[in-house]
Amino acid sequence: MGSRILRQLAMLARYYAPLFGGRNLIITNTVSSGFLLGAADVIQQSLERRQKPTQKWDGGRTAHMFITGCSMGPLLHYWYFWIDKITPRKGIQHVKIVIIKVTIDQFFAPAFGVWYFTIMGLLQGHSLADALNEFRKKFWDYYLAELTLWPAAQMINFLFLPSHYRVMFVNVVTLGWNVYLSYLKHRS
Repeated sequence: MGSRILRQLAMLARYYAPLFGGRNLIITNTVSSGFLLGAADVIQQSLERRQKPTQKWDGGRTAHMFITGCSMGPLLHYWYFWIDKITPRKGIQHVKIVIIKVTIDQFFAPAFGVWYFTIMGLLQGHSLADALNEFRKKFWDYYLAELTLWPAAQMINFLFLPSHYRVMFVNVVTLGWNVYLSYLKHRS
């Protein structure tokens, strides 16, 4: 039974391997970022509707989350390749290099928050000034939550995964994170 499952997993991995290499990687990273941000909004809206059964489903909101996620995919794609380029693995110093990568990633985390709130705000018809003002108001909620999740997740990412799987790993972790972002963005 166990060997059959392993063979099926290996076959599945071979089938999807082309998505994680060459020109396909940026497409995979872009679409998966959009899909998972949209899926997170579906989850968040489902949670909201449990508390308020009369609340109507907002398909436009989910579409905005999908578009915002797609806009973040290329940023993340090139971000992780850049981090790997400036901090290559070096034998015994590998753990030190990973700590440097996580620190760099956390230093720039607010920039990704600005991107998220700006694109979402613009898609919702708000001005750039309003979108940035919303981010300023919600910054500490955003950043403190960021610090509780992402350093540990990025340690795993940078320690154990090859660079071409980084965005996909982040996207999977992001599903939960994006539920929080959807909540933060759309709370009253």
